[in-house]
Amino acid sequence: MKRAAPAYTLLAILLGSGLALLAQGPVSAGPAPADDDASAEDQPAHPPYLDLRRVAGIEGDVAAGEAKSEMCVACHGTEGISIAPSFPNLAGQSADFMYWQLVEYKRGVNASPMTPLVSGMDEQDLRDMSLYYASLPTGGAPSSGQQELAEAADPAELQAGRQLYLSGDPARGIPSCQGCHGADARGPAASAHVNRSGHRPYAGYPALRGQQMVYLQNKLGQYRDGEMADSTSDFVMIGVARQLDDESIQALSTWLSSLPATGP
Repeated sequence: MKRAAPAYTLLAILLGSGLALLAQGPVSAGPAPADDDASAEDQPAHPPYLDLRRVAGIEGDVAAGEAKSEMCVACHGTEGISIAPSFPNLAGQSADFMYWQLVEYKRGVNASPMTPLVSGMDEQDLRDMSLYYASLPTGGAPSSGQQELAEAADPAELQAGRQLYLSGDPARGIPSCQGCHGADARGPAASAHVNRSGHRPYAGYPALRGQQMVYLQNKLGQYRDGEMADSTSDFVMIGVARQLDDESIQALSTWLSSLPATGP
């Protein structure tokens, strides 16, 4: 229990940062261009943000999720290992993380190619599919593109990514990634923790080990630019990613994608 204390502390700090940002309202990459024909009153209000600190673990039917996953195979593979580096691997990922990501896509506040794909699904569909992919083993063969990128990685870049992940960069205000995503990049040790209110505040943080490189780059870039700002977890990531330059994003993505999914 004592060894887990630093992770709890960092998670609490980051969650507090997310709340501070949440109180400020939507985050954007910069001021919107002036429009003489539109006013602030004409802009649609952001729906209530998702408070992922106060959610219970999801429940569903794994077998039903497998039957519903046919449309996902084209991008995410038959075993949850994606066919291209720009699509995320889903096998063994946190079911809670996947579910809430799908919820955000369906809400469409920050529209993505996933939005129309999940728009016709109901809550149970999202839960079932998330639990199905979480049940799959992580040891599937990487895509050919992922393998090529890993083999071409610069050792110095890998070391820089490892350093950032494990220790951060205090001089630039960058916390270590392991506080939320685990020392082995499989998600936080506290992910199964249920607090006194019956909530699992750390369950929605994803595993990053062996994830697709280009997907990680794109995701970190979106957070840095204030996109996907629809939940408390998003605001935590926005606060961290805004400190990352292109080289840091590249190094982190390269190192994480190089890790064997079935490693220790």
